[in-house]
Amino acid sequence: MTLAPTATGDGGGSRRFVPPPRAAVAARRFEHPLFAGLHDFRDLLDGTAWPSIAALDARLAVPGKRLVEQDAALLADGLHYEARIAQGRIATRADNWHDLFNALAWARHPQLKHVLNVQQCLHIDAMPAGQRNRAQAALTQFDESGVIVRMREGTLLAAWDAHDWPAVFEPARWQNGDIAIATVFGHALMEQALLPGRLLVGKCVVVQGRDDNACIAEVTAAIGGGRVLTDPLQLRPLPLAGIPDWHEGQDATFYANTDYFRPLRAGRQYPPPVHTAL
Repeated sequence: MTLAPTATGDGGGSRRFVPPPRAAVAARRFEHPLFAGLHDFRDLLDGTAWPSIAALDARLAVPGKRLVEQDAALLADGLHYEARIAQGRIATRADNWHDLFNALAWARHPQLKHVLNVQQCLHIDAMPAGQRNRAQAALTQFDESGVIVRMREGTLLAAWDAHDWPAVFEPARWQNGDIAIATVFGHALMEQALLPGRLLVGKCVVVQGRDDNACIAEVTAAIGGGRVLTDPLQLRPLPLAGIPDWHEGQDATFYANTDYFRPLRAGRQYPPPVHTAL
């Protein structure tokens, strides 16, 4: 979405996030694992020149959609952002990190973005003008800060249920594939990760499976069927800086920071994972 991100995806505060100028972002920043899925689009990220919206649209060729520049003339149609997407037009601001990452999310996961839009439009049509329900909030949070996490067995899920962060971030678990990031999906997370050292939190859907693409496809089907993302509380928080080798200084003191690695709130429960056949 083109909503301006706030700091709610990181370890504190609700201040509006201000991304760095393009010229201030070193090319090596995109070597961080959070940006691993954007390898094929490095030409759009490196350097100081922004791609035009027309050039971006031609380069990405999102099936059934066009990237159109968000200007006063476009907004004069009075349509909701999601309704415009349903008609095939993705409003995109020029020279804007947030909207560039959103466009890349459409290019990487067009079916996943499509089902989010379909669900948003269903809820928009069902709600009084200007009002949003909890499902819309969940869909938006996942769109902005979503991460799909792949897990192979349930023991580690129980640790996550309890916010047992030392167990969740045990390096051997990540090295042997017991837990892995199938994809970082949220474009606001990518924008905030432009600044090194930020303590970001992903809003996660967990899948038990062994293949990343199968996990992503299963989450797409679950969203399309209304089986997940019906309430923000279904999303599991994952302090991304805790993933081994994703942050500098991952010592005992770092993991003891309860402002970031937060304990489980009384009464908080998470849904079971989505399952794949693989």
